[in-house]
Amino acid sequence: MSGWAGRHAVATTWRYGDSISLGPLRKARYVGKVVLVTGAARQLGGRFVRQVRREPEVERVIAVDAETPEHDLGDAEFVRADIRQPMIGKVLAQRAVDTVVHLDVTGTPLGSGGRTQVKETNVIGTMQLLGACQKAPTVRRLVVKSTTSVYGAAPRDPAVFTETTPVKSLPSGGFAKDAVEVEGYVRGFARRRPDVAVAVLRFANILGPNADTPLANYFALPVLPTVFGYDPRLQFVHEDDVIAVLLTAATEPRRGTLNSGTFNIAGDGVLLLSQTARRLGRPTAPVLLPAVTWLGQMMRATGLTDFSPEQIRLLTHGRVVDTRQMRETLGFEPAYTTAETFADFARSRGPGLLPPDRLARAVDRIAAALPASRTSSARPSGHASPGAGAE
Repeated sequence: MSGWAGRHAVATTWRYGDSISLGPLRKARYVGKVVLVTGAARQLGGRFVRQVRREPEVERVIAVDAETPEHDLGDAEFVRADIRQPMIGKVLAQRAVDTVVHLDVTGTPLGSGGRTQVKETNVIGTMQLLGACQKAPTVRRLVVKSTTSVYGAAPRDPAVFTETTPVKSLPSGGFAKDAVEVEGYVRGFARRRPDVAVAVLRFANILGPNADTPLANYFALPVLPTVFGYDPRLQFVHEDDVIAVLLTAATEPRRGTLNSGTFNIAGDGVLLLSQTARRLGRPTAPVLLPAVTWLGQMMRATGLTDFSPEQIRLLTHGRVVDTRQMRETLGFEPAYTTAETFADFARSRGPGLLPPDRLARAVDRIAAALPASRTSSARPSGHASPGAGAE
């Protein structure tokens, strides 16, 4: 199937990486009046709840999470519910929800939860939520937060991934594997409920002043461990653009666009890992590849950062995705490029051990001193320069 099946008939078979097609339903008009948002206790979920409530066509917003949010949700209705439990079905039915935005798919635990709880929420919680959506006749639109980690990171990967690029090596564990399973369940739901518009947003690494992700924690380290001999290409998406594209996917599509399908979401351009270190002003500590796994285990054990195997592979081989469908089909243009996203993130973190401006001034001083040093060293000892001693 080509990049966007939404322009053609409904696909008869589904493969990993296929886009979700609505076929003849793509002309239907859905206006979200009652929006349910999962993962509302996280910063990203809370921001989206507050923003979507301001949309003129939205009458009510139901914010759902197993934890009570510490941030303000405005006048949205908060329901403390675990999406792994059947109660979520009652919430959908009683509130007559027509738009579901599933943001409770994440790689980091909230509160005292660990990796096991995160996996259960990601996978079991998504299964339960989709089962409830399938039984709810009022549901007309579903938006699911995913990640470009589903493509994995391997030495023989293509230079750029499109939404339909066959994956050479599926992720074997962690959040990336969760996301692969979640997308599989979403495709199954789309087959069973072809009347529901479904959008899966595969986000590149999310950064910004308030970002709380494993990669943001990695960049916060005073010294950045890197894999010796590798300088991977990285892409970022700004947290403000994440909110904006979620709104685009959750509301009525603009004329000439289609917000149903699977979309890569990232800012323009790429940065090398070495460039990010210089812009942060942080020194790097290259580690031989065989020792990286041991280092990651040690860092997780000490709580410094979640240096997971999938993050190690990213920091070894990198990952770049194509975003043409985001622009041409979804009709979304990010406000921040990859470089601008990282610059905003770096400003929020303050200067590192080697601030770029201070380092540049030091290099300039050394360069200015070099010619004089070379001239001085070239003169024989005891030989006076021309005119020396003359008055």
